[in-house]
Amino acid sequence: MFPVVILLFPDGTVPGRRWRWALRAYAGLVALVLALIVAAPTAALAGHDVRLSPSGNLTSSGHLARWLANPPGWLGGPVVAAIVIIGLSFVGHQVLSWRAAGGARRQQLKWLACGGAVAAASLLLAAALGVAALLAGLAALPVGIGIGILRYRLYDIDRLISRTLAYTLVTGLLAGVYAGLVLLATRVLSVHAPVAVAAATLAAAALFTPLRRRVQRMVDRRFNRARYDADQTVAAFAARLKDAVYLDSIQDDLAGVIHQALEPSHISVWVSHRD
Repeated sequence: MFPVVILLFPDGTVPGRRWRWALRAYAGLVALVLALIVAAPTAALAGHDVRLSPSGNLTSSGHLARWLANPPGWLGGPVVAAIVIIGLSFVGHQVLSWRAAGGARRQQLKWLACGGAVAAASLLLAAALGVAALLAGLAALPVGIGIGILRYRLYDIDRLISRTLAYTLVTGLLAGVYAGLVLLATRVLSVHAPVAVAAATLAAAALFTPLRRRVQRMVDRRFNRARYDADQTVAAFAARLKDAVYLDSIQDDLAGVIHQALEPSHISVWVSHRD
């Protein structure tokens, strides 16, 4: 999956139609390799002739199972070579994108390149020196991608973090309220268990909406300042609007500010073309 992640970074979309076909070919070839890996033990189990190799893999004396476990070179070699070539083409595309990019996108691709370089170096060193511990350097690629996402707020990461924390806190608080009410009703007030459970459920349901709103505001104050500081965002837009002269740039800026401050599910801008 590493080459696919590299191709889709940072916005999660396929760059173009040609790359979409390359991605499909890559997925098909990888699926073929995985199918061959699974087919050998499956054929051994189906033939009721199961054996264990010195490495612990399932083998069989049957012709089909042995063929699947060790496919001919004309099949395995070109498939692996095609996977490697397509994967390297994904990397090459990002290298060319980095040379043509600027601003935040260039910084995002720098983090991707840094993590990928460390991961590739650790893999080569592990293969050359035979030290399995060096494979821990492969974690540099997802770490670099994660830093690029968090640092430059890709995929609305602020909103995802704030929503996750808010719902986690609300779930924990409501679970505590529910358990406390049930224990209070059954142990202290000697209320029947079904009645106590029903009352605690209704109380938790009634508290959900106001508690979620309050917790969401608290979390947004810390993790989603763009939403919390909506007034400051609008004021900054008004200041920029004084120097704007092009209608298209104003329209794009307006849509971006509204999305940042209010986070609507859809934005439509209607412009009246009058003389």
